[in-house]
Amino acid sequence: MLHQFDTNPEALMRSHGIKPTANRILILRTMLQEHRPLSLTEIETALESVDKSIISRTLATFREHHLLHALEDGSGSQRYEVCRCAETEADTDRHVHFHCEICGKTYCFEESPVPEVAFPQGFEVLNANYMAHGVCPDCRRKG
Repeated sequence: MLHQFDTNPEALMRSHGIKPTANRILILRTMLQEHRPLSLTEIETALESVDKSIISRTLATFREHHLLHALEDGSGSQRYEVCRCAETEADTDRHVHFHCEICGKTYCFEESPVPEVAFPQGFEVLNANYMAHGVCPDCRRKG
């Protein structure tokens, strides 16, 4: 599912109430180009010229403004992906993810919504994360 903001990091930031700066644009552009959730280490490796503290602060700002999702994929490190909804308060971009146990990459299945689960009365769900684990097509081909 592609939105008008996918190729324009500045417009995406503005739609979430974030002032675009050179480093923020660089970080967001890098994340958009990968088309998958990235760990902090992966972002730092891709952007060696950007100070690690700037990357961390930028990710925190993006999360505060609902521009990023934070995912736990079972690998022990948190991964971040761009939220493609144009909402500043609500996260309407919930979809299924897949973590490859061989290469360690996590993939988004944007067209597969998180399944509805009926919770007992009194429970308020604030976030849902549906993570499948297995082997990706590239690793299966490598055998």
